[in-house]
Amino acid sequence: MKPDTAYNLIPRTLVLAAVFFAPTILLAQPDLMAQGASQTQPNQPQQTPASATAIQDSATNAGDVGQTMKDKIFLRKAAQGGMAEVKLGQLAAQKGSGDDVRAFGQKMVDDHTKLNNEMAPIADSMGVRLPKDLNKEDQAEYDKLNSLSGNNFDMEYLSFMVKDHHKDLREFRQEAASTIDPTLQTAVANATKVIHEHTMMVDKLAREKGIPVPQPGSVPPPAPTL
Repeated sequence: MKPDTAYNLIPRTLVLAAVFFAPTILLAQPDLMAQGASQTQPNQPQQTPASATAIQDSATNAGDVGQTMKDKIFLRKAAQGGMAEVKLGQLAAQKGSGDDVRAFGQKMVDDHTKLNNEMAPIADSMGVRLPKDLNKEDQAEYDKLNSLSGNNFDMEYLSFMVKDHHKDLREFRQEAASTIDPTLQTAVANATKVIHEHTMMVDKLAREKGIPVPQPGSVPPPAPTL
């Protein structure tokens, strides 16, 4: 081969090599660029399944604590109301002018004494301090009834019982639906049936005496026994 011919082949070889290896170099560049970009980006915290579960558990625990507080408030209110039912029922059993009012008053004493005794151990297990005296509102009603007699007593007592039982029925149904404590839920569901029966009874007595009562459809059926 002539020297000038060999010399002329060198540039051609370089050109062919450049053409052959250029795509490989270009294809490798995105990976290198991505690697460089990942090294320059700050580390982002990754939420692992374990951390997500921990967050969910924390939220659940917070919800449980909130519901437990609601249960305690309910138990204290229920005990307060149950005590009033017994005290006012004792007055009605003694001072009612009609046999029906006296009989209803005695039923309030018997049934609510039983309900109070069933709720007390549950409240004690949850650290709830039960009231020992009537609150101001119930004491005022007791004093008012104690000053009345005859038909005036009956009208006032039945009017108060209508309002009180409709309120209690709503609150007991709400608690039965919301509490997550199985023992409390069973006790409240059973108590709701008793209060529903009382509500029907006092509504009937009130209507017979011309006392306004809520519409029949406004009284929900008792919660099922669990």
